[in-house]
Amino acid sequence: MALLGYDCLVERILVIDDNSRDRRLLRDALEHEGYAVEEAADGIEGLKVLYASRPDVVVLDVLMPGMDGWAVCQRIREITDLPVIMLTSLDRDEEVVKGLELGADDFVSKPVSPRQLIARVRAVLRRTRAPATTGEAFTYDDGSLLIDVAQHRVRLEGEPVELSPTEFRLLVALAESPGSVHRYATLLSQVWGPEYVDDIDFLRVYIRRLRKKLERNPDKPTRILTERGFGYRFVRGT
Repeated sequence: MALLGYDCLVERILVIDDNSRDRRLLRDALEHEGYAVEEAADGIEGLKVLYASRPDVVVLDVLMPGMDGWAVCQRIREITDLPVIMLTSLDRDEEVVKGLELGADDFVSKPVSPRQLIARVRAVLRRTRAPATTGEAFTYDDGSLLIDVAQHRVRLEGEPVELSPTEFRLLVALAESPGSVHRYATLLSQVWGPEYVDDIDFLRVYIRRLRKKLERNPDKPTRILTERGFGYRFVRGT
């Protein structure tokens, strides 16, 4: 539970939405849970507030005049890995894939259920701050790929690989058991949380991201393999 007070850590949420009624509804719900909330009525204003206040989570509407949520999300990802939850009223499957490709962390459908939004805010904060693995000293090294959890470091052929927190957690989950098949639901629960076991699109997009960064030919992967109908298998490099 967030503690209130000038010198205490209060988790800060930035809500970017052109609908004043929706902003007020979300502010009331989030502040009731102990979060500090800032608002912005459009994308440009939202980016200015983000630069100035450095929130812990951004709640971002997709459909806004001028600079829409897609463009704002893309700009946020150019400067920070902080969690972004997008509010959508369009086709969910299509938007989830597009948003994940742009770097969104989660989605909540409109009209927004305050209870669902709060659960998602808690989940992304938990995921962002949780250790990547229960084995604090876990290190993977096959001579080509190095994963050092203690240093939060990944190198491929000696070169650093930049991963988002979620990408790193997924890679560690796969690499902890080379050769084993990791079922979809298991990976989703382990990396995203038990609330996400049916969100396979999340997993597919992040697997594609990892392949682009770690495979010589992402379309013909040799390190992160798909076991159709079951999940994914991580293969040690040779």
